[in-house]
Amino acid sequence: MNAAPRRTSALIGMVGIALGVAGPVMLLRGRSGRKEIRAELVAQKITFPDHGLPAHLARFVGGPVETGPEAHAYAELIKDHLAKATGGRTYAEITEELHAGGGDDEKLAQLRQTAFMGETLRGSLLSAYQAWHLTTLVTGLGALLTGAGAALVATANALGADTRRP
Repeated sequence: MNAAPRRTSALIGMVGIALGVAGPVMLLRGRSGRKEIRAELVAQKITFPDHGLPAHLARFVGGPVETGPEAHAYAELIKDHLAKATGGRTYAEITEELHAGGGDDEKLAQLRQTAFMGETLRGSLLSAYQAWHLTTLVTGLGALLTGAGAALVATANALGADTRRP
């Protein structure tokens, strides 16, 4: 029996086993990550308003924010509210305006605080949304690696069987 096919079969089998172990770990990590994100969002007790939502967010009326897509939708709501409250200016722009005026304008200082809080909340919700997508990616890759690992182990077994034949 030739040693090269045997080594090839063994190598393919080892890679298959490694992928077969890594895949389920990724599946579990993706699922647990998703549960953790959901738990954190639920703990925040964020609920969409019962009225006054823009048309593109109407399907969320009165509902809680518990998933990545819902966090993204609420972040968009904050963006809309911030644009109205600040006249479309960002925290940095308001800060620059406040400093240019000597920093004594109380109304502008309060507006800057509003912009800061809104942009911070929006950023946190967008981070949850991005993390939600990462858990989807990790779960999908875990499934792919599990399947690839099983296929490689089967291939190695088939190659090993062929090398044992006379």
